[in-house]
Amino acid sequence: MINAEIDDTTPRRSLPNRMLKIGLLATVPFWTAAVGTYAAAQEAQTEKATDDAPLFDEITVTGSRRKARSASDTPAPVDVISAADLSNQGDTDLTNLLRTSVPSLNVNSQPINDGATLIRPVNLRGLPPDNVLILTNGKRRHRAAVITFLGNGLSDGAQGPDISAIPSIALKQVEVLRDGAAAQYGSDAIAGVINLILSDRAEGGRIEAKYGSTYEGDGDQMQFAGIIGTSLGDNGFVNLSAEYRESDPTSRSVQRSDAASLIAGGNTNVGDPAQVWGNPRIHNDLKLFINMAVEAGDSAEFYAFGNYSERKTEGGFYFRNPDTRGGVFSNDGGETRLVGDLTDDMSGGCPTDLKGPNHPDGEDAAGFAAVMADPNCFVFNELFPGGFTPSFGGDLNDIAGAVGLRGEFSNGLTYDVSANAGRNEVNFFINNTVNASLGPDTPNDFNLGSYTQLEKNANADFVYPVAIDGLASDLNVAFGAEWREEQFTVGIGQQESWQIGPLAAQGFGIGANGFSGFGPQNTGSWDRTNIGLYLDLEANVTDEWILGTAIRWEDFSDFGSTTNFKVSTLYHITDEIAFRATYSTGFRAPTVGQQQVVNTSTVIEGGVLSQRGTIPPTNPVAVAFGGKQLQPEKSKNFSMGLGYTGEHFSLTVDYFNIKMRDRITQSASIELDDADRANLAASGVVGAEDLQVFRFFTNDFKSRTHGIDVVLSIPMELTDMGTSSLNFVGNWTDTKVTDNPTGLLDATRILQLERNLPHYRANATFIHVEENWRGLLRANYFSGFYEAHAGDGTLPIEAGGEISIDVEVGYNVMENLEFIVGAENVFNNFPDKNPWATVVGSQYPETSPLGFSGGLYYARVKYDF
Repeated sequence: MINAEIDDTTPRRSLPNRMLKIGLLATVPFWTAAVGTYAAAQEAQTEKATDDAPLFDEITVTGSRRKARSASDTPAPVDVISAADLSNQGDTDLTNLLRTSVPSLNVNSQPINDGATLIRPVNLRGLPPDNVLILTNGKRRHRAAVITFLGNGLSDGAQGPDISAIPSIALKQVEVLRDGAAAQYGSDAIAGVINLILSDRAEGGRIEAKYGSTYEGDGDQMQFAGIIGTSLGDNGFVNLSAEYRESDPTSRSVQRSDAASLIAGGNTNVGDPAQVWGNPRIHNDLKLFINMAVEAGDSAEFYAFGNYSERKTEGGFYFRNPDTRGGVFSNDGGETRLVGDLTDDMSGGCPTDLKGPNHPDGEDAAGFAAVMADPNCFVFNELFPGGFTPSFGGDLNDIAGAVGLRGEFSNGLTYDVSANAGRNEVNFFINNTVNASLGPDTPNDFNLGSYTQLEKNANADFVYPVAIDGLASDLNVAFGAEWREEQFTVGIGQQESWQIGPLAAQGFGIGANGFSGFGPQNTGSWDRTNIGLYLDLEANVTDEWILGTAIRWEDFSDFGSTTNFKVSTLYHITDEIAFRATYSTGFRAPTVGQQQVVNTSTVIEGGVLSQRGTIPPTNPVAVAFGGKQLQPEKSKNFSMGLGYTGEHFSLTVDYFNIKMRDRITQSASIELDDADRANLAASGVVGAEDLQVFRFFTNDFKSRTHGIDVVLSIPMELTDMGTSSLNFVGNWTDTKVTDNPTGLLDATRILQLERNLPHYRANATFIHVEENWRGLLRANYFSGFYEAHAGDGTLPIEAGGEISIDVEVGYNVMENLEFIVGAENVFNNFPDKNPWATVVGSQYPETSPLGFSGGLYYARVKYDF
């Protein structure tokens, strides 16, 4: 999996290169599971960049403050994915690119998933997205503003970073630590760490263009990207990269049964399909990155990096039936029509018991026609005779920057002092819907307001080697401090999106139907600060035995302090075989957003649409059902593994066991009565009068997640002129809820947590390079899984395992110009069909790891200069 990318073969000056390797924040070492077989297969291509540059470097900078060392000499597993590994795939989304290289990393589509449609959260080792810490150049990356309210069980309520905001062309490599690391890095690093290392090329560049489309003829993708590097002074560089992408939506839908019945009954205004399930439309997806470093004296360098990105995402929502939709067309399932009196004094004489199509005595068609003709009376069928399907989306804006100074004193003490900040903002919108309480005066398109996540960090990190008799190496002493501030802000939406209109008293719904806007009582800004101190000790006890330990203390302004530790060891049994093991405690602090956010959205409950609210756990209504101030999640991580690195192949097998308690999740849906709704309305929850159920965030249950990761790499020489490699990554993961003391997790949520991700998954990749040609063949496998379709336990899906095949062929038509064609899922495989397809129109399980768009073909061109 390690290989040189043409970007990065240009040598850098000695000082910046040395400072880069010792300067990134980390404290306990780990051992990479990947070897450089892919690099060997690509040698024919990469050697054209420079004759004296190394083709690949097995040095890792994540997880250890010891100076640059071989990646085969560290005690915990890591996957090193090079820029070429990322580039030589057809997909354009960084999260999709990573999942083919990391054994226990999962990501799936989010077709109708509230705010989560706007980002691509990842799951590592069977845990939620916010249990994975994301770093950029070793510095903590801010989390996204989006909270995953509809996370298919496992990711419910998660608020993790959005790595899809980073262009893959900007990266030198990605290092994925598959081990608990909270003692090194602090909150979130329970499942592991993903470190995105930016390209540091000092000259030359690349431009590339890519086009792809699905076999079905939709979902067209277009991408342009470029990177350029130049020297900065005698011993520095500046690197600029950019990417622009457009992606059309897909539809893998069938007609809903209720919509089909309406059409059969003569309603010609119903769409076909009435509701679309597919990938959202992404447009104006712009990503910019800068990375630079310059000498600052004889033994120091100043560095800086940052990004700006923006994109607009728009996806589907649930169909509103013109006979039955509550709060708009009927409040009793279509037995009677919901009729509004538009007069100021209720003198219009409008019927309140107009028989609808589902009335036992049949519909009052004449009365309905009379209401439609009466200017004093109003039904929403006048505006939407075929019902309506909202479209939901958001405009995302992400900006971040970091500056720092790192170097080495004459006594051998190295330092890295830095500050960084990141801001992620999403402005939500919903179109083709109504605020029913406004009657005929309602707009149909709404600006709902915004979420903003702002994080600031300051770090001071030091490393000092101490010579101790009896040790085979210096004792590496690393210590440092970190200060962080996290702020979550809810911005107000347009008035009509949350306004209580004149028809509210007559039973019409309040706020934008589908996703109520954020009103003045729900908006505000909340923040917290924390400080952390850490100490790390590591040494070679003997030439064969490495031992390390780390301890970290953090104190948070809202819930207090926590202390965590880690011990790790690596023992070389022979020159080729090594044993490694780690044990650590970890934590994840609740986010400010999870503690404060209020949200109202449309979900499926019991097979029908319902309005569900999310309220703070300290709201009096939540407290009555067990809500209280959130505390950090706690974990105990144990891992052990064996690795073999020989002349003909390398193999690593790692077992992990993660026990968690006080896991933060959304509670089960709790039904509201009239008194609860009144109390919620009094506390400022917009649209509380329409809510059927609510949830809140809570520390609730315990779990155990354990599994095995396998990585195998085999270099081969199949022809005289070519080089080849075979790489295999496989994973088995099993999660069990071991304690559910309050019962807030219902049976559906437990099944989602335990079985929504497949227990088994694997990828096998064969690469061959022959003079100007190269080819890639990959097989992807995942086992069966459970889905509560649309989050509804009454719509269970037991989906089977699937295999898909990817192919790619590249040809260098001249020294620096390459044309590539390929296909993902070349045989156009789909997951098992959804047995409940006609309920809400989804032809396939929405959470399938295979996706449900079918095959994708693409063509690309790259030019290096």
